[in-house]
Order: sequence, then structure tokens, then C-alpha cells
Amino acid sequence: MTKAHIVNKISKTTGIEKITVQKIVEAFMESIKSSLEKKEHVYFRGFGRFFVKERAQKTARDISRNTTLVIPAHFIPAFKPAKDFASQVKKAVKPVTK
Repeated sequence: MTKAHIVNKISKTTGIEKITVQKIVEAFMESIKSSLEKKEHVYFRGFGRFFVKERAQKTARDISRNTTLVIPAHFIPAFKPAKDFASQVKKAVKPVTK
């Protein structure tokens, strides 16, 4: 699902114009981004939390050049779903059997 699909779905559900919904969705995403840039967690009860995770420095190999490189420590955005949300998805999505 893309941002456009989400905007269309919200617009149909609420009856609000797509342009207004798009501005709201973009403002919502921007507020999450700005909070994470400040290393603030964003909590949505019953849905999950967005947070910043620190990745430690590590050594990697460049097999095409046969060298090692050091990847410095860095921060990445992460999401952890709420227990209720995760269990609801687990029940709804059936595993693929081969």
C-alpha cells in the first residue's frame, strides 16, 4: 500500500477532500520524522512505537575488491508493533505452506 492508497482510503472513509487528507498525512509523517531526529520516541497505544535504534560499529567485507571496511556506528529509525496489533495481524495473515 502506498501513501496515495492511504490518502484515497481515508478520503473515501471520511468524506474529506484528497488534497486535505494528503496534507494531513504528510504533516503526520513529518511530525514523526522530526521527533525521531530529536531521538524522541513516538507512541501510539494499541498500534506501536517508532524509535531510534543505535547500530554498533562493525567490520564488513567488499568481496569485489577483497578488502575490509569499517562501517561506523549509526542510528536508524525502527518500529515495534504493540502486542495486540501484532497478534491481530498474526491471526489475519495465514502462513504460506509449500
